[in-house]
Amino acid sequence: MTVLEQVEAQIAQLTTRTTKRNTGTIRALADGVAQIDGLSDAMYNEMVQFPGNAIGIALNLGQDEVGCIILGDIAALKEGDEVRTTGKLLSVPVGKALLGRVVDALGNPVDGKGPIDAKETYPVERIAPGIISRKSVSQPVFTGITAIDSMIPIGRGQRELIIGDRGTGKTTIAIDTVLNQAKINKIGLASGDPNFRPIYSIYVAVGQKNSNIVRTIATLEAAGALEYTVVVAAPAADNVANQYIAPFAGAAMGEWFMENNMDALIIYDDLSKHAVAYRQISLILKRPSGREAYPGDVFYLHSRLLERAARLDGKGSLTALPIVETLAGDISAYIPTNIISITDGQIFLETDLFNQGTRPAVSVGLSVSRVGSSAQIKATKQVGGKLKGELAQFRELAAFAQFGSDLDERTKKQLDRGSRIVELFKQPAGAPIPIEQQVVTLWAMQNGYYDALEIKDIIATAKSLREFFATRKEDILTEIRTKAALDKDLEAKIKAATDEWQLTQKA
Repeated sequence: MTVLEQVEAQIAQLTTRTTKRNTGTIRALADGVAQIDGLSDAMYNEMVQFPGNAIGIALNLGQDEVGCIILGDIAALKEGDEVRTTGKLLSVPVGKALLGRVVDALGNPVDGKGPIDAKETYPVERIAPGIISRKSVSQPVFTGITAIDSMIPIGRGQRELIIGDRGTGKTTIAIDTVLNQAKINKIGLASGDPNFRPIYSIYVAVGQKNSNIVRTIATLEAAGALEYTVVVAAPAADNVANQYIAPFAGAAMGEWFMENNMDALIIYDDLSKHAVAYRQISLILKRPSGREAYPGDVFYLHSRLLERAARLDGKGSLTALPIVETLAGDISAYIPTNIISITDGQIFLETDLFNQGTRPAVSVGLSVSRVGSSAQIKATKQVGGKLKGELAQFRELAAFAQFGSDLDERTKKQLDRGSRIVELFKQPAGAPIPIEQQVVTLWAMQNGYYDALEIKDIIATAKSLREFFATRKEDILTEIRTKAALDKDLEAKIKAATDEWQLTQKA
């Protein structure tokens, strides 16, 4: 074959086709937000490819330009760079491969443990499940905190807000819940019970200091809870786009568990910083600002996020614990009132109680669970049903008792009992109590076993009772756990065991 024939053969094999690309150029760049000229076919929430590995999301579709938020490294970008649309929605990796890992807002590992072998991806923004596909909340999520499990119960599929001033222990309550679930998972999975459903946790840190996130991860690792947890980190040092997208990425990871007949718990820490990040993006995009300079759709931002938590009929559940920070205890501010109206109740932490040493500093009067006792096991209902009323009454009487010294016998009795309940509910951080041990200590309170004690001795005595049951009456605790209700026979066993413990105390 001559050279000419070879060239002709090569030309014959050549196929030519045109490719259409929708491209544009960066006109302005500031604080993780880019204004782009020329993206005529861009769609809302579409992924936009920037030079390098940076990804953008089209948020503002103007007549002449498109406003994009940029995720990932933005240091290398400059005005005049070419960008193009992808025709895809932003997706993050999901699945059990993420458990035990720390990832960024895009699901990329940031813990130095190598790549994540995730088989599936879910879009970051998904429409929440409809009413028909939902199921009523009736299975408990045990926090391991006696005050919450007995008075403000949380159920699988519920959204319970944790709200309070800075430094009142909001994150501690959320992390204690994760630690308690890990403890329950270990016992349940080791038992080989086919009906046992573990709860996997997702902790989303938005706008937190890196040192705080590292401390939280260290706490989870030390307790062996990290293997059941995914940590999504969008620290304060990250750009605002990452902080804005992180809770939605965490929700997508949680939805995978829910869709695949498993149960998950997601913690958003915290949504006040999330709203601030969204406000910053909106102001740079020149969207009109409303109350407190927040954009008009800040309510929709949080409602579409929290509505994704549900218990699905025939599938699993996703329970959400959003955290919101108040200023000087003002729960009537814009973001707190928004989220209170979206969630199914709130746990309000009071600064005064915290400073008095009542920890967790749960305010009984302002805290509520709209799911109520349907998310409790019957045994907790039996021993703790009257506690919330007694405690609320105690707080009211204590306020009046400051002004008058002459108190009748009945009032003195109520004050004495209330102060004992307050003392019993004090609990150190990182030490969740199993539900069956909570039932035993509350039963002893209800039946007057702490009445003769000095108030300062109640915490140590309750601990001694729990240890007695854990070491010598394990069969009774197992029976409480499996029956989940107290019948006459079981109550007689608890009474006999508590009497036996009381003799050891006197000795």
